[in-house]
Amino acid sequence: MPSSIPEMIHGNFNCSDIAKCVLGLKTLDLDTYRLLVQEGPRTAEELGELLHRERSTAYRALQNLMSCGLVYRETNTIEGGGYFYIYKALDPCKLKDMVQDNINIWHEKMSALAQDIEKNVLE
Repeated sequence: MPSSIPEMIHGNFNCSDIAKCVLGLKTLDLDTYRLLVQEGPRTAEELGELLHRERSTAYRALQNLMSCGLVYRETNTIEGGGYFYIYKALDPCKLKDMVQDNINIWHEKMSALAQDIEKNVLE
């Protein structure tokens, strides 16, 4: 993934790279989101199996996705006691909106800073 703006402008990157960069996601996070969109709601254990990873690894990816708002969980009760979580992905249109919103906010902040760059860079 590109590590600077010039690399992004002149480099070869894709939508996954942008989503990871703008939302602070890892490849596994995006793979987990993609699976939930394609396969539907799943438990962390089921996702671990589909990703060929430990349940705890899938759970960390789910935590990252929940913290950025792309995944939510519902509690299901087990007859006889106990509960488990089912994780669901938000619609991919939400991902697109989140990426675009973050790009817009970043652009506004950078543009405001650039207005005074000639005097502030020397401070």
